[in-house]
Amino acid sequence: MPDLPPPSLRLRLDKDALANNWRTLDSMSGTASAGAAVKADAYGLGANEVVPVLRKAGVRDFFVAHWSEAPDVLRHVPPAQVAVLHGPVRPDDAAFANAAGITPVINSLGQAKRWADAGGGRCHLMVDTGINRLGVPLAEIHDPAIAALQIDLLMSHLASADEESALNARQLERFRSACAAVPARRRSLANSAGIALGPDFAFDLTRPGLALYGGVPRDEFAGSVRQVAFPQAAVIQVRELAAGDTVGYNATFTARKAMRAGIVSLGYADGFLRCRGAGGVLRCGEARLPLLGKVSMDMIVVDLADAPEVQEGDWLEIPFDLAATAEISGLSQYELLTTLGRRFRP
Repeated sequence: MPDLPPPSLRLRLDKDALANNWRTLDSMSGTASAGAAVKADAYGLGANEVVPVLRKAGVRDFFVAHWSEAPDVLRHVPPAQVAVLHGPVRPDDAAFANAAGITPVINSLGQAKRWADAGGGRCHLMVDTGINRLGVPLAEIHDPAIAALQIDLLMSHLASADEESALNARQLERFRSACAAVPARRRSLANSAGIALGPDFAFDLTRPGLALYGGVPRDEFAGSVRQVAFPQAAVIQVRELAAGDTVGYNATFTARKAMRAGIVSLGYADGFLRCRGAGGVLRCGEARLPLLGKVSMDMIVVDLADAPEVQEGDWLEIPFDLAATAEISGLSQYELLTTLGRRFRP
């Protein structure tokens, strides 16, 4: 097969900003070290691009969710530094962890027994302190199956760290009780937002995710965390619309006068969901280019009135300040990152 032509979608990563964000979060973690959540292909930005930057910056603990996500991380870091949050749900999971040398996170008595049946060894343990997702209930932490584990990291996960909630203090107290009852080499409670709750939440290791990639889960991060991802899309056709012409599915936009429009290689298959259409814009330098009509799977249409110089093949900027874009679109910052499609290429 011949070499592919250049893509019509591209994603520039500011690797200096990524490394700076980790150093900022590591510093905010006080005496604790900061790890890195690199699940969901490093929150949509590409584990093969992100992990080497974080490793060079100083990260020593990497977390993925699915077993299938581990190989991309293992290309860049030693197996002992990789943990799988979903744990050994099946015997095959435990066998893979042992063969690869990566660390399972044990979330239930069933997983603890499954890990022991596979030969056991170093693991992490997630205890549930109030989010009621994965994690061993506090009522079960004294079970012999837990006592038999070789626990490196005792973990829990905060449900409401991004807001001022009484649940934060309750979860902290519950986690302290788990720490007193379960022997472990290290302890970890805080995610990105949890880091801003202060040193009581830091313990030995923090596990930032969103803030690494430019997200602002709490006001404390504003001005300290920098934008990392800068997506762009190419104009693939320029059209001259006449007054009365309609644009896109269901003809939701009608031109009031003659106008120049750009068809852009970007759609909801690329994470640019329809909720970003109404009132949305792309940019060409300082010019704002309003979207016209509905977002399609592979295309959007923009008004080129303020960018008369734009031609087919030119690149337009997709606004991606996560906090600002989330407020405008109604999507969470997590959704904006992780729905970026595979057609974006460096």
